[in-house]
Amino acid sequence: MSIQDNLKQITEVLPAHCKLVAVSKTHSPESILEAYSCGQRHFGENKVQELLPKYEALPKDICWHMVGHLQTNKVKYIAPFIYMIHSVDSFKLLEEINKHALKSNRIIHCLLQIHIADEETKYGLSYDEAKEILESTALQTMQNVCIKGFMGMATHTDDRTKIRTEFRNLCYFYRNCKEIYNGSNIDISELSMGMSGDYDIAIEEGSTLIRVGSSIFGDRMYNR
Repeated sequence: MSIQDNLKQITEVLPAHCKLVAVSKTHSPESILEAYSCGQRHFGENKVQELLPKYEALPKDICWHMVGHLQTNKVKYIAPFIYMIHSVDSFKLLEEINKHALKSNRIIHCLLQIHIADEETKYGLSYDEAKEILESTALQTMQNVCIKGFMGMATHTDDRTKIRTEFRNLCYFYRNCKEIYNGSNIDISELSMGMSGDYDIAIEEGSTLIRVGSSIFGDRMYNR
């Protein structure tokens, strides 16, 4: 199937409250343009060094999402244009984003990444650590970031019941925080969960952003 067919297949089942982020890591600008020509505007990348040349080469109305682990020393490169950072996994990183967003005279939308999987290799905050950030007085002083919600990656497993439970627990946390926390730089309205192998479960469990790559673009092109 073509990229156009793949996009159509996914977008046809998306509920109104859920947006597709097409994860284009390892894929060419030409593939991204093919998706763009079908009306797709939200794209996600995992690595800053891969995102930068794509940003330069592609239309400027694309909303770029950083969905991979982000090192503090790389923030300055994407701060002038990034639409949303899904992978905020420390207060130190949030401080760095705020600093460079201020330099660019922007407010950057951020999601706190929650560790919901069994794998130790996945990044993320515990639920308690996320609450500490949301309740911290230091966050209140950051005027160039806005916490829009949370991101989570489920355990890589064939056990769909386990995946569903992990997503359901994160959605419960999201809805609870949405009721409790608000402020000038807290506007909890987005829940980023679900990738190619489990986005159907994520949608059923309340995701507002799904991050889909291989189901749109095919297998990753590591040997371009």
